[in-house]
Amino acid sequence: MAIILVEDKLTKEDFQKAREDYESYIKLTIDIEQEKAALGGEYHADAEKLLLNQGSKQENIWGGGVNLETKQFETNAIINLRPGKNDSPEILDPQTRNDFLKIAKKVLKNYVR
Repeated sequence: MAIILVEDKLTKEDFQKAREDYESYIKLTIDIEQEKAALGGEYHADAEKLLLNQGSKQENIWGGGVNLETKQFETNAIINLRPGKNDSPEILDPQTRNDFLKIAKKVLKNYVR
């Protein structure tokens, strides 16, 4: 269960480690305020914990993933469920979803096109 913290640039080695749990899918957990991303792992909650330990605030952390075969980014994760704010595993707020996708695509730009 490799979780890779990316604050600047994703290396090829870290990209490969992030694929260890699911060969064709990488889970993404992103702090949209600090623009930090945690990639990989079996559960978004594990990556969320890593980000929290790095100083992120829970309200800024959102989950999703990328299918490496179809190159499709997703904004669906159990950690996105927030009573009264986001009543779905899908990121419902358009601005939050756009921020998540912008950071996800930036982090993975050399690996998912």
